Amino acid sequence: MLSTKKEVMDGLFICTSLSLFFILLIIIKFIFRTKQHLPPSPLTLPIIGHLHLLTPLPHRIFQQLSQKYGPVVSLWFGSRRVVVVSSSSVAEECFTRNDLVLANRPRFILIGKHVGYNYTTVVVSPYGDHWRNLRRIGATEIYSPSRLNMFSSTRKDEVKRLLFKLSHNSRKDFTKVDLRSMLSEMAFNIIMTMVAGKRYYGDGVSDNEEAKEFRDILSKIFLYAGATNPSDFMPILKWFGGGGFEKKLMELGKRNDAFLQGLIDEQNLSKTTSDQSKASTMIHHLLSLQESEPKYYTDEIIKGHILVMLMAGTDSSSLTIEWAMSNLLNHPEVLKRARAELDAEFGQEHLIDEPYIFKLPYLQSIISETLRLYPTAPLLMPHYSSDDCTIGGFDVPRDTMVMINAWAIHRDPKLWDDPESFKPERFANGGEEPYKLMPFGQGRRACPGIALAQRVVGLGLGSMIQCFEWERVGDMKVDMSEGEGLTMPKAVPLEAMCKARPLVDKVLF
Repeated sequence: MLSTKKEVMDGLFICTSLSLFFILLIIIKFIFRTKQHLPPSPLTLPIIGHLHLLTPLPHRIFQQLSQKYGPVVSLWFGSRRVVVVSSSSVAEECFTRNDLVLANRPRFILIGKHVGYNYTTVVVSPYGDHWRNLRRIGATEIYSPSRLNMFSSTRKDEVKRLLFKLSHNSRKDFTKVDLRSMLSEMAFNIIMTMVAGKRYYGDGVSDNEEAKEFRDILSKIFLYAGATNPSDFMPILKWFGGGGFEKKLMELGKRNDAFLQGLIDEQNLSKTTSDQSKASTMIHHLLSLQESEPKYYTDEIIKGHILVMLMAGTDSSSLTIEWAMSNLLNHPEVLKRARAELDAEFGQEHLIDEPYIFKLPYLQSIISETLRLYPTAPLLMPHYSSDDCTIGGFDVPRDTMVMINAWAIHRDPKLWDDPESFKPERFANGGEEPYKLMPFGQGRRACPGIALAQRVVGLGLGSMIQCFEWERVGDMKVDMSEGEGLTMPKAVPLEAMCKARPLVDKVLF
């Protein structure tokens, strides 16, 4: 009996001691936080912090917060500290003085774990030797000018297929076309032909089931990547039903891996059967490098590069062209001037070609203005502080997720005259300072596929302007509201009226 009483007393003593210890830790942490000069923050709700602010269009909410609290705002997403930057000058500070300390990516976003090969792709990998190797492979073997030039005929062929499809029923009169689906198919075919030597849309598709599987996988990746998942920020929610989302990601990751492995196996088989049609693909090239450097070119690394190309090179390019065409339909005077530039350069006998798209300043201004108003990544990929640092004069502790609101910076009235209006002329002098316009990010973690995106968008948009007359479907202006999703699609897919110009008969038939 005495022994039992002693054990109870000892237990109470231990519990009391632990309680006092944790209370002391909280007090010390509170005192330490009060000594820090942290960014301003709106009222924090218990447990969830500011998770309730994660609406389908968070870039707009964050812009409103910056207007109230300043260009650097501190938030709590559950147990995770997040700092949102909505200022060009502060963003420049992040990408220069703090570029190294912010070079990491957060490792708690579940899609990076289950679909991004446990945070090993070039987009989500932590900063370090592995990431540097991935970046080197991408820069020299995938996105280099020489490698991109090898596939210029592929891009040209797919754009011509798009023009041919648009010309159906439009050679004599205006006809209505669904531009989103056509542009999406063009972008998917370009990337898949570059990656694996096959097309998944239109004529020449040999395996419809495989194409259907690919489209379903990629659409789900975009859906889940753009979804708000509270259990990313509050792991305890997994015990209360939040694990359902993770289970879906795990299943999607297995489907994605099996699909990509199938592409690699197919390319390996083509080497033994002398299938020359696939001899110049990205996968074939990386597999040839695997033979001499198997340590750096594992199947998993190759699959990670394929995944990044498919995600970064499809929706972003097609949606940018869709936003651009929407702007042009709402501003016919801009469309007229762009066509005049193309006619002056190429006449009525020759179709625009990729080497010349950068010699068309007004076309480039239209693209820049479209990316300013409608960046496909309104909140740039999140960064993660590997050490304490200062941002905009505020203390930012280690292990803070830092988000750059490019959408807000692109519409900052302190930087841009009449920022909500579509005015390509603002880029007439050859561009803007890099930290005013940053649709592809900046610093060492900037998007590696900029050159590919510029070529696809420039050639696709320029060809459509040159070859067709365009009108809105009705008298109402095109709806320019944003929809939900990782790459900020239009809420209402674009439909338009087009009529082929005489040039079409000369270059396509």
